[in-house]
Amino acid sequence: LNVCPVGVATQDPELRKKFKGMPEHVVNFMWMIGEEVREHMASVGVRTVNELIGRTDLLKYDESTRNEKTKGLDLSPILTHALDLKGLLNPNADVRNTTKQDHELEKHIDMTHLLPQAQPA
Repeated sequence: LNVCPVGVATQDPELRKKFKGMPEHVVNFMWMIGEEVREHMASVGVRTVNELIGRTDLLKYDESTRNEKTKGLDLSPILTHALDLKGLLNPNADVRNTTKQDHELEKHIDMTHLLPQAQPA
């Protein structure tokens, strides 16, 4: 949409004026994030992001971060692999999105009414 408010991810010359840094710094930052992600993945024996999907066994909760508000929070449902949950009807179901979906978003109120009304803003 070419509307990045800080001018980092845009080709619009007026918006790019807002970005005070250098494009090389953004590229370097993203490169460093990628390196750190690869290091973490290697430390758990994973080579691709696809191999991480569904690997709830790699998720750990740091109990030292518990406080008064979170002490009664049970995270086990989201830290349990989907195939291990009771009542799963199809144990051969994919654990990631493998089917192209068309939600017909262009027909929803956001696209048909809200965005056109907000466009002048």
